[in-house]
This record gives sequence, structure tokens and C-alpha cells, in this order.
Amino acid sequence: MFDSMSELLQKIRLGEDTGLELKRVEVQGTRVHAPHRDSLADELAAMANTHDGICLLGVEDKSREITGIPPSSLDTIEALVREVCNDGVHPPLRVHVTRMELPDSHGIPRAVLRVDVPRSLFVHRSPGGYMQRIGSSKREMAPEYLARLFQQRSQARLLRFDEQVVPETTLADLDVDLWQRFCNPRIEDPVRTLHKRKILTTEEGVERATVTGVLMCSRHPEQWLRGASARAVCFRGTRQDSRKQLDGADITGPLDHQILELYRFARRNIRVFVREGPPVEEVPQISSRTIFEAVVNAVVHRDYSVYGSRIRMFIFEDRLELYSPGSLPNTLSVESIALRQSTRNEAIKSILVKLPVGEMGAESGRGCFMEAQGDGVPVILQDTRLLTGQDPTWRVLDDAEVLLTIPAAQPD
Repeated sequence: MFDSMSELLQKIRLGEDTGLELKRVEVQGTRVHAPHRDSLADELAAMANTHDGICLLGVEDKSREITGIPPSSLDTIEALVREVCNDGVHPPLRVHVTRMELPDSHGIPRAVLRVDVPRSLFVHRSPGGYMQRIGSSKREMAPEYLARLFQQRSQARLLRFDEQVVPETTLADLDVDLWQRFCNPRIEDPVRTLHKRKILTTEEGVERATVTGVLMCSRHPEQWLRGASARAVCFRGTRQDSRKQLDGADITGPLDHQILELYRFARRNIRVFVREGPPVEEVPQISSRTIFEAVVNAVVHRDYSVYGSRIRMFIFEDRLELYSPGSLPNTLSVESIALRQSTRNEAIKSILVKLPVGEMGAESGRGCFMEAQGDGVPVILQDTRLLTGQDPTWRVLDDAEVLLTIPAAQPD
């Protein structure tokens, strides 16, 4: 958007519109007198709620004069933008900040900050409320418009969240080695296959990655979906205490990689006992099948529209806890979870049903990451009862995340 300097200068001469906001900068030492923090938050959130846009800091909006920013104050103004996006807008806003020089009316180069604001996957609230961009102005959204926007951006699931377009992405943002796993160029054009698998979609004539595409074909999906990662920690004892942490890992990458890494983490931290025979046998605290099914369910069925929350796995001496962002999908309840099947992310599931597990297949009991019948929960129940004589439990916490607690077997 406005890639060349000549195009950007032409837009400045024409003035503000839906895609361009101009802001004068006044700074004295480390104090910023203009733009006002709340006003800047409203402008950036309004753009993200409406359309791709650019906010130029260092340009007078009425006269369209490029007044610039003192080079010594660039760090201060950029820090203001970051603070506004992280603390003044909810959920936090993802923008791109570029330092550049533009000539003023006398041809003298002036430093400015260009803030690129992509249309967001989320609906953002700023100090002025839920704002939208109408021409060169911002206005608070009417209730009926806001409701419709929430619907469009997945709240009512008119379009499943995992099939929605991720703004600003193209096929080039996906890792070639990762998306080629799902294509056979001898049979069909790869782009067409990626469309069928809901990895790509078309927006205004441009090939864009979907949420599924980013989650399955990106080395760092959290770049677009903050929280699309996992944290695993093993503690000594039965309480969460950072002083007693034995092992920990931050896990990212495509979802199949996250599943395998969470599984490996649990396997290396779950103790194994020797049960006297005959025959003598090794007994793990939690079965491999249970761990694998629990991790797959957490990764596949979590709500990726929940901004900033990630999967958390905590291992204690007497149990494993697995937190998955989002409530239970559709009308599923804690009481019916063992009897009914419900999928939040159909596109992701359809890929993992056909994706081979590889070398982990033998011990996890799966040839592919998922099966279509939905027997993951029954496996967790059956194997846990067999090992411990207890049932695993599911709890919905504040309608915001699901906690699965799996009791661990203890030595006789």
C-alpha cells in the first residue's frame, strides 16, 4: 500500500481518507504533546476494524505539510506507538512501524514514522469505544454494525475461524516445505489443492493464507496469531512453584510439530515404575496413548480466536494438567464430552486426519494424527481408569479455557 515515495507524497497532497491518517508530532525532551495517546489509539483501532491503512506521524493533517520528527525523538515516538498498540487497544494491535524521510515543501528531508495498520482478524476496542473509519474521520460503531462485525470476524461462526483469511499474507509467507506436504503436483495444481484444503483463499483477487494455512504451514504462526504456541513445564512435587521447576519448554511451529513436541516433553518427564511379576513389567504414570490423545485434542480443538492465550501443560508427581484456550465447542458440555463428538476447527481436523504421525506412530497408537470417529476422549478415559482406577476430569474455567486433569499412577 503506497509502496513508492511518489505515490505516498501524492496521497499526502490529496489528504486523509479511509486508508490514510496524518498526525502532527510535538515533542519536548521525552514528553510528547502531540499526538494524544488516546486519540492515536482510537485512530489505529478504527483502521484495524475497517480497512488496511497507514498513519503517518510527522505530517500536519490540515495543511498537509511534512513537518517531520526530530531524529533524536524518533525512539520516543516509536515507543509511544508500541505502548498505544499494546496497552491502549484491546486486544493488542499488530502494526508495522517504518522510519523514513520525506521532503517538505522546500525539498528538505524530514524524518517521519510510517505506521502500517492491517485489517485485523479481531474487533478492537480503544479508549473511545469500538471505532470505525469513515472517510477521513473515525466514529464509534452503532450497536447493529458492531454485532455484524463480530459475526463476520468469527464470533457467531458464520465462517469458521480456521477458514478465515489472515490479512496481509500471501502464499510467499507460508513455508514451501510445509505446504508441499499437502500437494501432489502430478495430480493437480498445488494452488488449487491448497484452496481445497482451506490453506489458501482469495481476497479481492489476491491469494491469501487462511488461519489454517498459517497454523499448518508456518514456522512461526504466532507472528500472525498471538498465542498460537504452547508452554510445557514439569515441577517437582504437587504444586506449581517456579523454584521447583525441573524442565520447561516454549513450543511453536506448525500444529503437527507442536503436538509431537508436547508429546515428547510429557514422555520424557512422566516416570515409569517397575511392577513386580510375574511377569515383571514397566508401567508409566500415564499411558502414551492418553498423552497423545490429550495433546491432539488440546491443540486441534482450542479456540484460536482467543487472542494472546496459549496452551499450557503442567506435569506434577501426581497428575498432568493441560489448559486449552476457549470454552468447549458448540453445545458440548463436560457431562457429554465422553459421549458426543464436536469439532471447532474442521479444516485443521481434515488435514490431520490424513497426516501421518511418522516414527511416533507405534507408541502413540496412531498412524495419522487424528481419526474421524472421535475416540480420543474414550481412549483417555479407558487408559486412565486402567492405570490409576480414577477418572480424568474436564473443567471449563470462566468460559475462557478448558482444563483437563489426568491423574498419574503411583508405585505400589
